[in-house]
Amino acid sequence: MTLPLDVTKLADLLRLAARSEILPRFRRLGNGDVRSKSEPSDLVTEADEAAERLIRRELETIAPDALFVGEESVAADPALLGRLADAEFAIVVDPVDGTFNFASGIPAFGVMASIVWKGETVAGIIYDPMGDDWVMAEKGGGAFLIRPEGEAIRLSVAQPRPLDAMVGMASAGYFFGDMRHRILGNLAKVRFFSSYRCSAHEYRTFAGGHVQFVLYNKLMPWDHLAGTLIATEAGGYAARFDGSAYLPHHVDGGLLLATDKESWQMLRNEIIGA
Repeated sequence: MTLPLDVTKLADLLRLAARSEILPRFRRLGNGDVRSKSEPSDLVTEADEAAERLIRRELETIAPDALFVGEESVAADPALLGRLADAEFAIVVDPVDGTFNFASGIPAFGVMASIVWKGETVAGIIYDPMGDDWVMAEKGGGAFLIRPEGEAIRLSVAQPRPLDAMVGMASAGYFFGDMRHRILGNLAKVRFFSSYRCSAHEYRTFAGGHVQFVLYNKLMPWDHLAGTLIATEAGGYAARFDGSAYLPHHVDGGLLLATDKESWQMLRNEIIGA
C-alpha cells in the first residue's frame, strides 16, 4: 500500500517531540504544570501540550493536507473529533499516552500516532521515550519493533491459552454500574489481569506476545487506532463488544483484542457476558 506520508518521517517526529518537549520535563514538572480535565485522574501536563504543538507544527510542513486530530487539540475544540469520520487523510496523535504515569514520575508512557486514509487506519506507531524504540505497522505489512540503529524485529502475538490460564490487560476505570460489577467479577475467571494506565505499553505488551488479551471500554482514536492496527498486524484479532469492526470514528462500543478469533469469542462470552 502506498501511504500518503512516509511513516518513518512520522516516527522520527514522535522521537523529536519526546526528546525536545517530554523527557526534559519528566520528574521536573512544577506547580501549575499539571491540570485535570474531565476528572481528577484525567490529566494534562505542559509536556502533552508542548509536544503536540511541535508535532502539529512539523506536520503542517510535511503533510499540509492532513486533518490533524490530537488529544489536546480535541480538548480545546471538541468538534474536531467529528471531522475524522469524513476525512480522506488524517493523522491522529496522542502526545503523551499515560499522562497519569508521566505526572507521577512513573516511566511508563508513550507517544502514539496513526495515519487514517479513506476511513481506515493504514499505519500506526507507538514510541517509547524511555526505551528509545518504536513498534510500528503498516496495513498488510506486519508489525515490527524498530530500534534506533534500524534493526527491525517482527512481532507476533502469544499462542492461545485456556481461559483460566490467560493473562491480560483490562482497563476497568471506564466501566460503570452493573457492567463494571459484571466484568470485574468475570475477570476472576482468567489467571491474571492488570492495567498499566497506559494503552501504549499495553498494546506493545500484547503485540510482543506477552499477554493473551486487552480490554477497553472508552474509545478515543488517539488511544487505540495505532495499537489496534499493530496488534492485528502481529496476528491478533480485534472487534468491538458486539463483534463489529473497530473503525477510526468509533468512540463507544468497547474494544476487545485476543490472540485469535476463537479466544476472542470465549472472552466475549465469559468476561463481557450479556
